[in-house]
Amino acid sequence: MGVIFGVDVGGTTVKIGMFDKEDSLKYKCEIKTDTSDKGSFILRDICKKLQDILQENSLTPNDCDGIGIGLPGPVTNDGRILGCVNLGWGIFNIEEKLSQMFYGVKVRAGNDANLAALGEKLAGGGRGHENVLMITLGTGVGGGVIIDGKIVTGTNGAAGEIGHMPVNFHETDVCSCGKKGCLEQYASATGIVRLTKKYIGEYKESPLYGYKINGKEITAKDVMDLAKAKDELSVKVIDEAALYLGMALAASASVINPDCIVIGGGVSKAGDFLIDKVEKSFMEYAFVPCRNVIFRQAELGNDGGMYGGAGLIK
Repeated sequence: MGVIFGVDVGGTTVKIGMFDKEDSLKYKCEIKTDTSDKGSFILRDICKKLQDILQENSLTPNDCDGIGIGLPGPVTNDGRILGCVNLGWGIFNIEEKLSQMFYGVKVRAGNDANLAALGEKLAGGGRGHENVLMITLGTGVGGGVIIDGKIVTGTNGAAGEIGHMPVNFHETDVCSCGKKGCLEQYASATGIVRLTKKYIGEYKESPLYGYKINGKEITAKDVMDLAKAKDELSVKVIDEAALYLGMALAASASVINPDCIVIGGGVSKAGDFLIDKVEKSFMEYAFVPCRNVIFRQAELGNDGGMYGGAGLIK
């Protein structure tokens, strides 16, 4: 029996999935990401867990056909990670190092957002499509591009960073990347909260104004739920987020011409309420030959990176 491991390394946890030759997920687990000592124990901990999983399933390293690993940073086509700030890592060849540490098993690495996109293309919202643009709406905005069934990495692994596409040239607040007017400042969970706080003084009848008075933290979910209930402030914020997101996707479509756009991340749990607004904005701004796109909600959730990791080996 040949198995493949899909590994998704995050700043808090490492998700590990074992797949069989039919791409079926047979086993999954999480371990804590030990970022102490500049992340020097992370690969050791992964190898130990992989060994344990094989033993628990009466397998040996000879039964492992490969390890696909996703990382929160840019990864080049030859397997070099170009630094992961939240892991404490610098620049090194992750494929070579992990393979050396785990019995010479074949290793392929990629950016975590790219692998989530590949996972959705193979087994989630993008399955059946060869040209997929995925955008992940979470604390930030991530993206991944699949063309002809393959990940597009770019020169240094930073392709698909749609969250830092400039969409508002009049913005005065600074994005986490140091620029101003990035998509992430509007369409991420933190961006939605930022916009809410920006406009809240104009909407004293909104329940969210009561949050401000009482010192209660506002979340993106609060804003989304109230937008569904037609709260004017919340509707304004979500409409603005959807407007900029649709514009950014339209600009991206003019370059890569996808046949499917997959929207994932925590904010996407709003479902059709959000996706319909984004699609409307997209259709308004997209180049006509690029409008023939199917919008889908991501289906794999936190498992997408593991599926994508396995897909790298396949």
